[in-house]
Amino acid sequence: MKQLHGWLAVVAALVVVALLAPAVHAQKTPVKLTKEWTGAVQDETLMKDAPQCITTKAGLEKLWKAWKIGDKMPEVDFAKEIVVVAVTSGSRLRLSATLDDKGNLQVLGLGTRDLVPGFRYVIATVSKEGVKTVNGKDLPKE
Repeated sequence: MKQLHGWLAVVAALVVVALLAPAVHAQKTPVKLTKEWTGAVQDETLMKDAPQCITTKAGLEKLWKAWKIGDKMPEVDFAKEIVVVAVTSGSRLRLSATLDDKGNLQVLGLGTRDLVPGFRYVIATVSKEGVKTVNGKDLPKE
């Protein structure tokens, strides 16, 4: 009889988890990337210093120059937007972002598993509205 109660408790716990999982998932809202720039950098050592997000023009200029991105640096309205960055050693990379009800912007770079020299990047802008943290970290001042 004790075994039956034990199994019932396990089943009840699993039912509770299954019912709560959609509620937790529903709290994340997809965030649209408003502008996006992609490319590759040959110097792999620069990848380690890639920021997750940038909140100032000076910060974007620093990254743009360090990675020697050939295009003219874009204008970004940092009062309304932040820049998010993802990198990979794989040959391709896609970026997605979601915002939860606590203001955490979760930025996810989805890269291929094949490794090629250098690294690939995606730099994108997203609305700053409601964003308090990025991947659980406070927004940088610079």
